Amino acid sequence: MVKNSPTVFTDILLDSHVHTHFCGHATGEMEEYVQSAIQKDIRRIIFLEHMEEGIHHTQGKTWLSEEDFDSYFAEGQRLQISYQGKIEIGLGVECGYNPNYCEQLKTRLLRRQWDQIGISCHFLQFDGISNHLNLFSSKEDNILLAQQIGPEKILDRYFTTLIEAVQVLPGTMLCHLDGALRFSPEVTLTESHYELIDKLLRTVKYSDLAIEINTSGLVIRQEQFPNRRIISMARDYDIPFIFSSDAHKPDDVGRYFDIVNAKLLSEFYP
Repeated sequence: MVKNSPTVFTDILLDSHVHTHFCGHATGEMEEYVQSAIQKDIRRIIFLEHMEEGIHHTQGKTWLSEEDFDSYFAEGQRLQISYQGKIEIGLGVECGYNPNYCEQLKTRLLRRQWDQIGISCHFLQFDGISNHLNLFSSKEDNILLAQQIGPEKILDRYFTTLIEAVQVLPGTMLCHLDGALRFSPEVTLTESHYELIDKLLRTVKYSDLAIEINTSGLVIRQEQFPNRRIISMARDYDIPFIFSSDAHKPDDVGRYFDIVNAKLLSEFYP
């Protein structure tokens, strides 16, 4: 490593994207995530729970109602008091953008004081298909539907939707930028996609957001979300990065931070 190079690519003692059982597809109590973070010497953990509006699909709800968020905040605030001096605990939201329900999402976001607002897009609707396509599902029917619609068409819409989301939502961080269709191994980004990503990154910079480095990608594709090329593009715009595990069980907190940190340091500060 060259002289005066950094020892971390970005803060590895903060995990900024942790889910809870409230979303219906994560396991473990919030306190178990906090305890796992403490055991791994994480100094700050931010819970980031799903908010969606107007989504229709057949595989069950994977987001929180306002009543769920009330319970989420009550438990989170209890933990903030209980673990004061041991770890910082933030309460945030991962807002999935639906262009047809933009005002409803903004209204809900403004009701609460969030420590982090992650912007994402998990669902898209296409002409002739009644239900939304889940872009992040590993279930076979979702993958087959994505193949039927066409991955390139889906990703064009996905990146275009994220550009709009960053422009209109009061976010602080863009989540798993290139994570859509992550369970479709034949999908590759085209140069046309990278042109859209460049526009998205310019919008992120203008809106003063950070980019999430989501280490769950190591399990799925042996590389973090986003990929090295996108990270390099974001560095050229001087966009800040935040490490996130996207934990869905307590043991996931802080996972692979040291591995990804070392990998990025070796690639960008050889």
